[in-house]
Amino acid sequence: MGYKHLKFPENSVFLVTGGAGFIGSNLCEAILNLGYKVKCLDDLSTGKQENVDEFLSNPNYTFIKGDIKDLDTCIKASEGVDYVLNQAAWGSVPRSIEMPLFYCRNNIEGTLNMMEAARINKVKKFVYASSSSVYGDEPVLPKTEGREGNLLSPYALTKRCDEEWGKLYYKLYGLDTYGMRYFNVFGRRQSPDGAYAAVIPKFIKMLLNGETPTINGDGKQSRDFTYIDNVIEANLKACLAPSESAGQAYNIAFGGREYLIDIYYGLTKALNVDIEPNFGPDRAGDIKHSNADISKAKKLLGYDPEFSFEKGIALAIDWYKENLK
Repeated sequence: MGYKHLKFPENSVFLVTGGAGFIGSNLCEAILNLGYKVKCLDDLSTGKQENVDEFLSNPNYTFIKGDIKDLDTCIKASEGVDYVLNQAAWGSVPRSIEMPLFYCRNNIEGTLNMMEAARINKVKKFVYASSSSVYGDEPVLPKTEGREGNLLSPYALTKRCDEEWGKLYYKLYGLDTYGMRYFNVFGRRQSPDGAYAAVIPKFIKMLLNGETPTINGDGKQSRDFTYIDNVIEANLKACLAPSESAGQAYNIAFGGREYLIDIYYGLTKALNVDIEPNFGPDRAGDIKHSNADISKAKKLLGYDPEFSFEKGIALAIDWYKENLK
């Protein structure tokens, strides 16, 4: 279980794009703790320097300030790299509806630049962030790879395009690509700030400050909330997976299902506050229910997530209590 026992060839070099972001910085930290070299590429548009400052004193760590929309930057960053973990992207379904062209440039062209750079530099594995949003309006639960519906947002479209490019780069060029369909990742370093902040850190911060959070819709939407360490495990195991399992996308989740209203009251209890939420309108482009079938990732990647929602949320609450100013 987990990833702390995983072994890579000596002197392995990883490139984490979006490495100063929530998921990226946790990947950088995990790889450094395993004793391997990490290059972190980030333009700091959504990532934060403070997420990676603590790694600067580590001789195995290199920070590159650069943008994946620039192919030359991607090629230079990928030189001498064994494994690319491509996390650089703009998130948020609602924001993508407001900025479709920007999302196309960042999430499709940027990812394609990185795949091309990985091909040119003969990188062993290219693991990239996809999303459960690719399931669109497909109503059947649990969500199973190969059974996708109509897309509901530009963000979802960018991730579906990335998956198609990943398939092609595997078939045409022999680049081992692995798409990670993340389901509502949460945990340490996830930002609680801004209009498009993820719901768990946002709720925790507001409740700690005695403020009243707003739940979009009736709170009866469900999600397969996935703790960050499960995501780290999936990325690293994809780097060790056989070539036969490349060119595909995988559900990365715990395989559970939590209702937003239950999470809200669970947080008020854990934080010992008595605040009733406000309810707002449903968010455009949102999927109502989400729950992952993770059997494919278990079988082909050896993915075996050890952090349930309960275990993860307890760790996340502790981290926010300690780190929120």
